Amino acid sequence: MSQGAVADGIHARGLRFLRARWRVLVRLGGWSVLETGQTFLTGYAPARALDEGFLAGRPGVGLAWLGVAGIGVLVGAWGTVRVYAAVAALVEPLRDVLVGRVVERGVRVADAGALSGLTQQVEIARDTFAGLVMVSRSFVFTAVGAVVGLASLDPLLLLVVVPPLAAGLGLFAATLRPLARRQEEFLVADEALADGLGRVCPGLRDITAAGAEDRVAADTGRLVDTEQRTAYSLARWSVLRVVSLALGGRLPIVLLLACAPWLLARGVTTGALVGALAYVTQSLLPALRNLVHGLGTSGSRLLVVLRRLVREPTAEPGGGRHPMAHDLAVAAGTPAEPDASDDETHDHLTKADTPHSTAPHPPDRTSTPHPAGTHAPALSLTSVSFAYGSTATPVVDRLDLELPPGAHLAVVGPSGIGKSTLTALIAGLLHPTGGRIRLCGHPVPSPDAAALRVLIPQEAYVHTGTLAENLGHLRPDPVPEPELLAAAEAVGLTPLLEALGGSRATVDPAALSAGERQLVALTRAYLSYAPLVLLDEATCHLDPQAEERAERAFASRPGTTLVVVAHRISSARRAGRVLLMDGPRTAYGTHEELVRDSPAYRELVGGWTAVVPKRSEPALTLGDPDRVDAVAGPGLAGDRGHVVAHGPVGQAQASRDLRDGGPLGREG
Repeated sequence: MSQGAVADGIHARGLRFLRARWRVLVRLGGWSVLETGQTFLTGYAPARALDEGFLAGRPGVGLAWLGVAGIGVLVGAWGTVRVYAAVAALVEPLRDVLVGRVVERGVRVADAGALSGLTQQVEIARDTFAGLVMVSRSFVFTAVGAVVGLASLDPLLLLVVVPPLAAGLGLFAATLRPLARRQEEFLVADEALADGLGRVCPGLRDITAAGAEDRVAADTGRLVDTEQRTAYSLARWSVLRVVSLALGGRLPIVLLLACAPWLLARGVTTGALVGALAYVTQSLLPALRNLVHGLGTSGSRLLVVLRRLVREPTAEPGGGRHPMAHDLAVAAGTPAEPDASDDETHDHLTKADTPHSTAPHPPDRTSTPHPAGTHAPALSLTSVSFAYGSTATPVVDRLDLELPPGAHLAVVGPSGIGKSTLTALIAGLLHPTGGRIRLCGHPVPSPDAAALRVLIPQEAYVHTGTLAENLGHLRPDPVPEPELLAAAEAVGLTPLLEALGGSRATVDPAALSAGERQLVALTRAYLSYAPLVLLDEATCHLDPQAEERAERAFASRPGTTLVVVAHRISSARRAGRVLLMDGPRTAYGTHEELVRDSPAYRELVGGWTAVVPKRSEPALTLGDPDRVDAVAGPGLAGDRGHVVAHGPVGQAQASRDLRDGGPLGREG
């Protein structure tokens, strides 16, 4: 239904509503007559006080007329009080009708906007309607009182005041419909921008992970440009509102003063001229100003709100989702239903920017979806630097690295040294402060590069839905069942798949352990088309055997380049190359080469070996009164005084004070 048809329907309903309450309208008009009398006396009484009293040498008569004007003000005030009661009798039934409409629609079709309609839109409609009734009624009766007063003083005054007043009203009436249309366009554009930003802001991380920043920025920019255009258009038409006010309310004042000699020469008295000025400045100009601002702004707002309150619910394309939200879901792989658990962390997953395909099997991963060059390396870092702040020490400092397609790299180093930062740089989640990064020849960040990689962090994301939906999250087409089962077997998800009841079973994320969620995320990444896989300690919740199986599955996946942030020495040993990140001691080579040539790597490997327990047991006797366990830190052969306290920090003691008589690792 067009906006014009909706507006005509609202007008027809409005007329029926008013006809059904004609008694209230009559009462409202009757009390408004008192205001008409007050307006009449505003100019007539001062004119008579001058002509028949003060200018005629009879101050008593002049004071008497001024007293009559004062009485008129008191009577008018009493009438205004009664007017408010009549307006309430007209407005409150409208509110009841709108509330009933909103509740009926909310109950019948479960309208999601019912709460907003009850708490905000109905009250806006009620208050705006009351204001419009007041300003419209006030102008009509004020204008009638002023015109009657001018005619009573001298009909010549009408020739000076009425034409510009009529011209101003005509111009204002001509701008009402275009103003209302542009006011609604502006409100709609503002709502679209707010809705778009409301959907974009919570998904910024997924947008960055998908490499969809440019696309989302362009979509948001279009919304901003639309609102700017509608605001400019509304402002241009609002200028005509100011012109109509100047023409109908201020020009008569200028004309009365300019024509004063002509009027006085034709028998208009001084008092009549002063009375005419009082009519224009004290009655017509304020009433016209209230009408222009009230009807010009509130009228369009009321029309917009009423259209929303009386509309019939319609289903939006895509299940009621905003078009931008649908685009973002396609670009970022956002799940259709969020996980109810607040502590679940989204993993940065990307969906290959590949057209929807009906092929039963995925394309050969040995060729990249977006090849930039025949012999381009899978990953290339050239003098890459990154620091969290202009004055901070670089976390990554002029790093050079090149991996051929099919390479398997393990990234190791002490905790906090920048391993996760490196994976975020490769994935395009962070921008390097120096140097450049390329994936298969494509610069990072870029949409082409984002389509070539998948990043799984420590905290894996699983959304509510079937297991098949979770596993096929990064695929543009449904995953065939045989391929899904083969991927589950390769990664090690088959026992969980069978325990859940198959791929069509519904997954409750809160019921899965951290390790099970990681297996789901790993299988999801395995099924993706991305040739570069980044595992940022994505197997930290798995046992060594499950971790080995998952890593070997990715390493043997055709055309896959694997980068693993390792937390066990076994991951480094399985990798073809190892990158040790340790500030100035950064090194690169095979596991054997680094053990032979890098003291920092040997120290790290020794620390890893020292903390691998043969069986689960407490570090100290359970009777230790200090409740302190010694823990060997990364890169340390023994604890060397490093402790972790169960109780308050002040209870922590150095290792030489512990009851076992010495540090861990048989040191010294």
